[in-house]
Amino acid sequence: MSLHDSPQRAVVIGGGIGGLATAALLAREGWQITLFEARDELGGRAGSWEHDGFRFDTGPSWYLMPEVFDHFFRLLGTTAERELDLVPLDPAYRVYSDPSAGLEPLDVRSGRAAATALFESVEPGAGARLDAYLDSAADAYDLAVNRFLYDTYETTAGLRDPALLRRMPRLAPLLTRSLARYVESRFADPRLRQILEYPAVFLGGSPYGVPSLYHLMSHLDLDDSVLYPRGGFTELIAAVARLAEASGVVIETGARVTGITTDAGAATGVELADGRRVSADLVVSGADLHHTETQLLPRAEQSYPEEWWRSRTPSPGALLIMLGVKGALPQLAHHTLLFAHDWRAGFDDIFGSHPRIPDPASLYICRPSATDPTVAPPEHENLFVLVPVPADPSLGHGGFHGDGEPRIEAAADRVIAQIADWCGIPDLASRIVVRRTVAPGDFADDLGAWRGNALGLAHTLGQSAVFRPRNASRRVDGLSYVGASTLPGIGLPMCLISAELVVKRLRGDRSPGPLAEPARV
Repeated sequence: MSLHDSPQRAVVIGGGIGGLATAALLAREGWQITLFEARDELGGRAGSWEHDGFRFDTGPSWYLMPEVFDHFFRLLGTTAERELDLVPLDPAYRVYSDPSAGLEPLDVRSGRAAATALFESVEPGAGARLDAYLDSAADAYDLAVNRFLYDTYETTAGLRDPALLRRMPRLAPLLTRSLARYVESRFADPRLRQILEYPAVFLGGSPYGVPSLYHLMSHLDLDDSVLYPRGGFTELIAAVARLAEASGVVIETGARVTGITTDAGAATGVELADGRRVSADLVVSGADLHHTETQLLPRAEQSYPEEWWRSRTPSPGALLIMLGVKGALPQLAHHTLLFAHDWRAGFDDIFGSHPRIPDPASLYICRPSATDPTVAPPEHENLFVLVPVPADPSLGHGGFHGDGEPRIEAAADRVIAQIADWCGIPDLASRIVVRRTVAPGDFADDLGAWRGNALGLAHTLGQSAVFRPRNASRRVDGLSYVGASTLPGIGLPMCLISAELVVKRLRGDRSPGPLAEPARV
């Protein structure tokens, strides 16, 4: 389908960042867009929750790859600076280790000089090795942005480019060895190893399972910077929704799509739970890809049927714990990571043959009230805790003030006690005034997430780049996909690029780079 022979009526399913971004971009292309979101609020995984003066982001909380956001906003005729109030974080994050290891916490600051100085102070010689590591990470990141992330892979021309082929002798080893093996051959201190390996979790995987090409992630937090949009990530969702509506997109919440209608192998629109049938020349699904394929399409029209998913690897699930806490918590930075001593065992608990909730867990804490007074009442703190767990809805559901399923609430109790012990906050539990938990069962029920995963398809080698599901159905003309389980992958920046790939396909643009930006005015 081209942009010129179509009546240009499109339906977008899902009001997460991918669906909203696609709607906004297509509206700029001249399409008439209606977006249906099943829930009452927009955002999908990047949602928010408010209670008693606290406002929690319920999903993404790291603003990385700022140039991707900048590029996306410029495609819409504006800038990230105009739409968001971005604050650089210093430190970028803090790291605590299991007290039994006798290791001091580390404050990680962005910037090459600060990062290499930290590594050198911990392990003599590690500063120079990190310098070389970050040179390689920056090169790999440049390669990803310019050759891989914006490629629709409709052809293999980008992969056969002579400039890329000349780099294959250096690239191939990064694809065939794990991130953990790559890091551990260069650094000995467990904290330094964990700082460099933890970004694998952002990719929905384990450092023992993702290829070492993804050491490029360290360019983002160590070489570049970590930012925070004041007001929280709900402000990013609101900005994209605002721009979409300003371009003419009609957004309906509380509108659940129950089927994609087709005729002679082409999408014709959608059916909704309220009985409506809405016709369209293009359907873009930002719903979970597994849900889209197995629930919204008949078997004969599924590009990725149930049997395809049986051999695929989901990202971890997540136990989310949202805490409103009375009094100050200076022990925690805006971003804080707790790393268990038996690092590999924790990943085996999540991805191995006998999955269980790790104990003690390696976990992440966001304290946005360290930077943003609007997210908590005066003299209170806002904590969002993410514990990677197996992608398994049978682990149960969370709840409010401890009324989730006992297995989930017991795990949350252990995590709160762990934070109190490791970070020197002995009275943490007694100071909690708001508590909510979210578990894999909730991800499955509320977001239609395959196996209750928290992020999407993991970035294993066999689920990355050319091996990842494309942004268009192979069986149904006029059906496109956007989001974390399609190209290019997991995370807010990747979902923005995913939206751009939908537009590139419709334009017939098979170049490996981003779309040209409009002239600035």
